[in-house]
Amino acid sequence: MSLSLSILDQSTIVSGRDAAQAIQETMEVAQLADRLGYARYWLAEHHNSRSHAGSAPEIVISAIAATTRRIRVGSAGIMLPHYSALKVAEQFRALEAVAPGRIDLGLGRAPGSDGRTAYALNPNAATAADNFPAAVRDLLGWLGDGLPEQHPYREVRASPEVPTFPEVWILGSSNYGAQVAAFFGLPYCFAHFITDGQGCAEALGIYRETFRELRGQKAHAAIGVYALAADTAEEAERLFSSRALWRLHRDRGIFPPLPTAEEAAAYPYTEAELAKIARMRTRAMIGTPGQVRARISALAEELGVQEVAILTPCHDAEARRRSVTLIAEAFELTGGLVPCA
Repeated sequence: MSLSLSILDQSTIVSGRDAAQAIQETMEVAQLADRLGYARYWLAEHHNSRSHAGSAPEIVISAIAATTRRIRVGSAGIMLPHYSALKVAEQFRALEAVAPGRIDLGLGRAPGSDGRTAYALNPNAATAADNFPAAVRDLLGWLGDGLPEQHPYREVRASPEVPTFPEVWILGSSNYGAQVAAFFGLPYCFAHFITDGQGCAEALGIYRETFRELRGQKAHAAIGVYALAADTAEEAERLFSSRALWRLHRDRGIFPPLPTAEEAAAYPYTEAELAKIARMRTRAMIGTPGQVRARISALAEELGVQEVAILTPCHDAEARRRSVTLIAEAFELTGGLVPCA
């Protein structure tokens, strides 16, 4: 089996640098990924966050698409309950005009923020989340499927009317997203990095078992994982310490900038926190390039997925670019498709 390798970017804000620098670093890594042969570059959506600068992925997608040559660029994802399905269809039709045949539209249902912010974005946030499948139906309709016969907006056309269409994905970290993807016959990506894999195999199984073949498309599954490579395993461990401390904060509902490795080393960990980090480390895709390749390939084979998107938040921008390069070299990337074994 062959494996397609991509990058997921949250435009992470790090200690000592601001959100504008996070966006610039995203742009730089995307252009590097384009040269290295990664298949896709996906942008996440978060709001009211001190940790992530990616509040408007559709804007950054446009900038990346205009400054890259071959890589697919898209969202992972647009949190659809915040928005009108028509507006999202128009945004991504416009992106197709910028980079025809290279745009992905990943859709999510989660708020990507706290509840208050979700309501600030859309006062009907609660009902919008419940109506996620209907919004997906409408969005697909405006992107080319056509709206149902009795739909009140059937005569409304999404512009610009361009000859190509974005590739639509459903993203999630539970069985719900898998069921929505299967019902609409869409590719599905499970956020393995959010759950540390809990529920992943079950969700992927539901997706494959209930998938409806529409538009001539067969089931296509991917996972998003945290992965970081360095020249030595010791250096990878040191760089990972930032992410580990940030995860401890996240699990308490605190979302600070990503700390430095030095800040992580100086943190007064409790025994319980050290035990939790030890468990994180056993599941983390970190180490030398060969170790990272082996772990990603084994997980992809175990879960039977065709694609893996790697997430590499790292305080050291140069170390992050080095990791992206080392992983590409380990997988011998040429155009995004690599042997899985």
